[in-house]
This record gives sequence, structure tokens and C-alpha cells, in this order.
Amino acid sequence: MTTYITTPIYYVNAQPHLGHAYTTIVADTYARFRRLSGDTVRFQTGTDEHGDKIAEAAAKEGESPKQYVDRISGMFRETWPLLDIAPDHFIRTTDSDHVATVQSILQQVYDKGDIYFDQYSGLYCTGCERFLTEKELVDGKCPDHQTTPNELAEENYFFRMSKYQQELIDHIHAHPDFITPERYRNEVLSFLSEPLEDLCISRPTSRLTWGIPLPFDENFVTYVWFDALINYLTGIGYPDGDQFAEYWAVAEHVIAKDILKPHAIYWPTMILAMGLPLYRKLHVHGYWNVEDTKMSKSIGNVVRPAELIEEYGVDSIRYFTLREMSFGLDASFSSDAIIARKNSDLANDLGNLYSRSTAMLFKYTDGVVPLPVSADDDNVLSDLAEKVFSTYREAMNTFQFHRGLQAIWELISQANKYIVTNEPWTLVKDPGQIGRLHTVLYNLAETLRILTLLLQPVMPGTCKKMAEGLGLEEDSALIQDLMLNGGWGKLEPKTVLQKSDALFPRVDTKKKQQHLEQESQKNTKKAAKKKQQEEKTEGVISFDQFQKVELRVAEIVTAEAVKKSDRLLKLTVRAPEERVIVAGIAEFYQPEDLPGMQVLIVANLQPVKLMGVESQGMVLAAKTEVDGKNRLVLSAVSAPVPPGSRVA
Repeated sequence: MTTYITTPIYYVNAQPHLGHAYTTIVADTYARFRRLSGDTVRFQTGTDEHGDKIAEAAAKEGESPKQYVDRISGMFRETWPLLDIAPDHFIRTTDSDHVATVQSILQQVYDKGDIYFDQYSGLYCTGCERFLTEKELVDGKCPDHQTTPNELAEENYFFRMSKYQQELIDHIHAHPDFITPERYRNEVLSFLSEPLEDLCISRPTSRLTWGIPLPFDENFVTYVWFDALINYLTGIGYPDGDQFAEYWAVAEHVIAKDILKPHAIYWPTMILAMGLPLYRKLHVHGYWNVEDTKMSKSIGNVVRPAELIEEYGVDSIRYFTLREMSFGLDASFSSDAIIARKNSDLANDLGNLYSRSTAMLFKYTDGVVPLPVSADDDNVLSDLAEKVFSTYREAMNTFQFHRGLQAIWELISQANKYIVTNEPWTLVKDPGQIGRLHTVLYNLAETLRILTLLLQPVMPGTCKKMAEGLGLEEDSALIQDLMLNGGWGKLEPKTVLQKSDALFPRVDTKKKQQHLEQESQKNTKKAAKKKQQEEKTEGVISFDQFQKVELRVAEIVTAEAVKKSDRLLKLTVRAPEERVIVAGIAEFYQPEDLPGMQVLIVANLQPVKLMGVESQGMVLAAKTEVDGKNRLVLSAVSAPVPPGSRVA
């Protein structure tokens, strides 16, 4: 069989965090499991590098967009090996082959008549980089970013998404496993029960230049989703590469629930417009909360993978995230929770079983796996192992990683009880029980071999140590082939073990608590100091920031009302070149009174379209109150000066 598994490409307006890490750990674990099951696998991740937020973030850092995305994308690429994540391909939307693929698909869909030009006005969320409907708002704000969207009207290109709505609905009904877990399938069908609006797929270059140019109109760049989603095709050589033919029909996407709509609605309708078969499955997981609070940069509780690795170790993080989160539901991260898992599950259960079993093998059989003596009544571990194999396969295939791990830990628990029940230290004292001792020790060694096999996808680093300790090569089929060796009794007697260290040292909770309290005190002091500084400088900008604002004197040449607006006037001004500025002063000034007036303008604002009119600056006005009503009064100079004079 063949498997193509992908993560979303991560938006590079910030550094990698726990949410990114979890999605990628899931995809890596699934890829490793499918390889263990004999599949040919391609695993892809990468970074999404175009859009408004990238341009804004780069400007804040004093970098060009390309410099900025190169730096942040590098952080993602460098983080994954730290977590033993090994993608086959890391794609970037700034890659030349991706740009070419996007433009080719855009032209294809445009030529088909499924992309058209129109004007749109609505509520635009910069965080989501899309227009929101009134129904999507909560108390007038974007539910994901808790910000009030801006009213925006501009001309753009649109994809006829609505044309493919019914075909998508029919596909979801015909393929119950197309979106999993089921709750998200139902959520998508609920979205689709209302008429779909067509999708805006462009931004004018007057407002945004950091994007892929439309091949049929150089005055526009591609909107982020019609760029980003196509990475899944670019990465396998669409349209005529061998990998595309091999992998596309089996594509499985792993995402978090915040990008469900783009992946479950935008992307499938785009694929249908291209005339391609839909991807095989969409796997959707929940959010990670920190101490039961949603992770947020504004709150300051974002968890960084590198810090976790340094504190707890790679496999502790991989195990904790997969065991703690029931795929599809939200889960909570805390230091106490991960320490509890590490000390109990990893150090006490798995680590203790490995240490005790190998120590007894070295002590009683000189580190050589003994030949077991047949015992019909000693099948407690072998019978349970067969059940665990079955549960594990089903759980891992359906992304119920926590269930697969629970089954494995049942075997670990039973093996620890098996040691206590059979007392090898007593058997060794009785010459008549040596055969029985060898059977017990073989069963323990074989259990460790099976655990090494089953835990490979979850904890590859730990399993490498376990394999070395069991005297097995890292690429041995005994621990790398679930189909061939997913059964009892595969470990060869006379296998020679190797001495090894403890798998998981326990965390000293007292020392850890003292450390956390010290760190908390430091962070509290830092936060208080930062707050004091912010309060002192609230609303204050630096001189360098002020110098960037270009204030000029402009002379109004003409003024006219903007169609369909009671608030806006279209002003043609000279400063000294002529430009158009849209100003919200229609309630306070008649158009015929304005020509000849000299006003102050901000001359270097990024152009923006308002009600279909491109505004190339801002007119300054003072807000005052007259007879109990607010009024705007245009700022002016006390004596005539040449238009375009710089305000100093």
C-alpha cells in the first residue's frame, strides 16, 4: 500500500509552538506506523509565507518579507529534527516550483470560467486573512482572534466555489470517513446546509505586493488560501510527476480545527474545479490549552517545543502529547501533567520493566536470551500481546493514538505483575526450576521486543536504545516489520544483550517545584516591570517612528461625493503631484466649498480602496464638539505655502 500524509504548512508570522509540534508529531507518528505496516510513505510539511500578516510582521522586525520568511521558516525546519520528526519533503510557498504550480492552476481555473472579477464589500479579519459573515462574529468580533473586523470594499477576483457545493455534499455523504472525527464531518455538513458564497482569491497590489502574481492580471496577487492549499499538489510533482500519480489518490491531511473550513470546503471545491479526484481523508484535532487556558501570544502562555525538549526530553513530549489528547478533542498541557506521565508511565512502568528484565537476564543467564521450555499454562503475556496487536493496529489506523498507547500500557502493567508473580529470584535458587526460569525470562525479553516494535512510531529514540539493549540491529525486521513480526515468539534464543542506561530518569518533583516557583517569581517581576514601562510609554512613539510619517501640505483641486456613501468624499489634491484621497468628512463639508483649500495630509500611507475608490493618503482633521455633536475640522496652515511642502 501507499500513504501520503501531510500537515498544514505553518504560517510564518510567529515561531513554532506546541500546537504546531503536536500536529507534526501526529503526522510523523502515523507515517512511521504506516512504514512499520509495510506501506510506501511520503510525509510532507512546510511553511506558508505570503500574505498581509507576513508583510506586517516583517516591517515590525525591520526586515524585507523575504528575509523574514527565510528566518522564521528556518526555525520550523530546525525544530522538527529536535522532536525526531523526519518529513520526506519540506515545502515553502516561496519555492519557485510552487509559484509556477499555483499560477498554472489559476490560469486553468480562470480559462474554465470559474474565476471572475467583481466588487466586494464586507468585514475583513486580518488575522484570518478573509472576509467574515455577520453569523461568524461573536459580539461583533472574530471568534478566533477577538478583534473587530474592518469594513472593506474593493474589487477582486473570485472563485466560483458555490458551483461545486452540491458535488462536495454528495461526496461527503458517499464517503463517511472523508472527514474524521465525525463531529467535524457534521460541522462541515452544517456549513454546507447554507448557500456558499464565492471565494475571494486575490488582493490588489496597491494593498499587498507580497504574494504570487495572478497570471491573468499583474495588478493582483493570489489570496493566501488559493496559494497555500496547493502545496499538497506541488510537493508531489503535479500535474505530470511520477509521485503525483502514485500519491495523490491516497492523500491524508492532518489539521487543527481552526482551519477546518478552508481544508474541508475551500480545498475540495478547488480540487473539483481542477478536475481532480478529492483527497482521501481529512483528520482534524482539537486545541491545546495551557493550564486550562487557550494558548495565546497576548496572554503570554505560548509553549515552545525547544524549551520542552530541554526540560523533559524528546520522547517524553511525543508520548505525553499523543497519550494526553484524545484526537479531535481539546486537551490541557501543564508541567504537573507531563511530570506525572513521565514519572508514572515512562519511568515507573516502562523504564522499570526494562531495567528489571534486562538486569535479571544479565544476572541469571549472562545476558543471553534463554531457550523457553513449553508451558501450556504460561500464556498470560502471549495471549495479551495478541490482543494488544489487534487493538493497536485499529487505534493507530484511526488516529486514536491514546487508545493504542493504553493497550500497550496494559501489556507493560501485566509484564510487571508477571515478574512479581513468578519471582525469578526464587526460581534461580531451585535447580529443578531452571527451565521455568528460562521460560519466564524469555517471555519478558519477548515482551520487551514487542514493546520496542509497537512504540517505534511514538518514541523512536527510546526504541533505538531498547533495541540496542536487546542486541538487535536498529533496522532489524523484528522491530521494524509489524506485518511479519507482529506476533509472539519471534525473538531468537541465544540473542546476546548489551548493557544500557536507564530509559527515563525520574523527575525530582520537589526540586522541580522549587525551580518552577523561582521561574514564576522571575516572570512575575519581569511582567510587572514590562507593564510599568508600557504604562509609562503608552501611546508614545520613538523619534525614528515619527520620522517615517510623511506629512505634507496639499491643495484640494476637486471634491465630489462617493457613490452609495453618506460619509465619504473623493478629493483630488495636489502635493505637488495630483492624487486622490477619500475622506470621511461628507457630514461636515459640502464638496463645492473645498476646492482651493490647503490641508495637511499623510502622504506615505499604503493605498487602500474604499467603496471602489483607491485612496492614496489621509487628510488630517481635528475632532471637536459643537452644540453637543461631534464634528471634524480640517487641519490647515495659517498662510498659503507651495503644495507638497513638508511639515516639519
